[in-house]
Amino acid sequence: MYEKPWLSYPEQLEQLKARGLAVTDEVKALEYLERIGYYRLSGYWHPFRERSGLFCPIGKGIKRGKKTKETSTVLDSFKPGSSFEAAVHLYVFDKRLRLLVLDALERIEVALRVDIAHTLGKYEPFAYLKPHLLFAGFAEEVDSRTGVPRHVDWMKKQAIQVSRSKEDFIRHNKNKYGLPLPIWIACEVWDFNTLSELYAGMRPEDQNVIAEKYGVQNGRTLASWLRSLSYLRNVCAHHSRLWNRNVIDQPQKPPTGMVRGFEAAWEPGNEHTVARPFLLLCICKKLLNAINPASSWWQRFSELLAEFPENEQLGIGWGAFGVAEEWRSWDCFPKRRQ
Repeated sequence: MYEKPWLSYPEQLEQLKARGLAVTDEVKALEYLERIGYYRLSGYWHPFRERSGLFCPIGKGIKRGKKTKETSTVLDSFKPGSSFEAAVHLYVFDKRLRLLVLDALERIEVALRVDIAHTLGKYEPFAYLKPHLLFAGFAEEVDSRTGVPRHVDWMKKQAIQVSRSKEDFIRHNKNKYGLPLPIWIACEVWDFNTLSELYAGMRPEDQNVIAEKYGVQNGRTLASWLRSLSYLRNVCAHHSRLWNRNVIDQPQKPPTGMVRGFEAAWEPGNEHTVARPFLLLCICKKLLNAINPASSWWQRFSELLAEFPENEQLGIGWGAFGVAEEWRSWDCFPKRRQ
C-alpha cells in the first residue's frame, strides 16, 4: 500500500529543508518545484543524500566463505553542503546534454536511413519485406518468445509507423502507387529503433558494406552500437536523466585497433565505464566523423563539459558520467583545478 502523503509545493520545500537541503532563494525554488516537479528534480539531488555503510555477505545473502562486500542504504538526510541550487545546476546541465546528444543522433539516424535504403534498395524496392534478402536468423528462425520470426514483428511495427504518418509524400505515394512503399520512401517515417532493428536483421555482407563507411570493420559491432544508441535516444526523447544513467543496452567491444582512443573502456575491470553514457558519446563522435568530418559537435560538447557542475563532495564527479581517468587528458575536458 502506498503511504506517502500528497504535499503542497511549500510543504515539499519545507521537507527538503528539514532534511538538510540548503535553499538560498525560496521563491525561485518554489517556481522550479511547480514547473519541473519534485519527482523529476529528485533524481538530481539523489547523489547528495547521505548513506549508511553496511556489510553483507556476497551473493544476495548467501555466505561464500568469510568474504563480504560493502553496500549502503540511501538515507533521507542530505550531505553537508547540499543545496537546491546545486541540483538545479545539474538538471540544467543534463537538459543541455540531452539536446546536444539528440542533435548527434539525428544526424546518425538520417545517414543510417540513406545507407540502409540504398544498400537494400539495390536488390529491389521491397527488399525489406523479403526474408530471402535478409539474415536468416532474423527473417526465418522462430523467436521462442513470440512464436514467429523477429522479422514478422518488425514488419508489423514499421507498417504501423507508415499507416500513422501524416506526411504528404506518404499520402501521395499510397494514393498513386498503393502499398507497400519502396524502402527509400517507407524508411523516412521509421524511428531510430526500427532502423537499428532492420540493420541488425540484414545479411552480414550488407551490414559490413554500411559499417565500413563509418570506419567500423565489423557489421555486428555496429549493430550493437546502434541498438545502444537507440536506447540513448529513448532516454533523451523522454527527457529522462542522462548524465549518470546506467546504460542497460551496452555497446559491444569493437575489434582491436578500431577505436584506439577509447577501446580501453572494454578492458576487464572497466564494467562501470561501459555502463555509463560517456562511452556512447564517444561512439557518436566516431560515427559523426564519417558522416561529417567538419562537424562542430564535439567542440560544442567540449564547451558544455566545461560547465559540468563537478563536486566530488556531493557525489557529482566524472566517474558517475563514465569518464575513465586517462580520458581526462583529452582536449574536450576542462583543465583540472589546481
